[in-house]
Amino acid sequence: MSTENLQHREAIKKLTELVDDIDIGMLCTQVSGGAYIHAVPMSRQEIDDRGTIWFLFSSESETHRNVQRDNRVSLLFADIKDYNFVSINGVAEISEDQSRIDKYWNKMVEAWFEKGREDPRIRVLKVTPSEGHYWDNKTNKLVTFLKMAASGLTGRELDIGRHGDLNL
Repeated sequence: MSTENLQHREAIKKLTELVDDIDIGMLCTQVSGGAYIHAVPMSRQEIDDRGTIWFLFSSESETHRNVQRDNRVSLLFADIKDYNFVSINGVAEISEDQSRIDKYWNKMVEAWFEKGREDPRIRVLKVTPSEGHYWDNKTNKLVTFLKMAASGLTGRELDIGRHGDLNL
């Protein structure tokens, strides 16, 4: 696997490419006084042209309480069918931006908020990434497996993908 560290626009492009293919990621927050992180699956609503990742969530959630105390978060996305992964560290901001709520409202979100898009618990979570790391497979899982087997049999190192830092 070759290393390719990416900077600014290239990093945002790679981040967007990988996360757009993966709807659900794990959002990790710091637990007050705890030794472990709190991780929950979250469906991203958008990655904008700055690499900012947007979510809708509830003000009654543990995630909301954790972000209010400590806004440092990590996001983990995994596409297991193609062996693509990305880990992101950043800063979270909470808002009640109604225009974003309207923009992101969909049937999936509606299932979490019985009172509709006017539900007073709905919050917007904006995650501004500061750094990340990616593992990008050049082919699908089957081809990767075959390349790994061939490499093991022949002793030749085959380039099966890339990984690197995302300096956002």
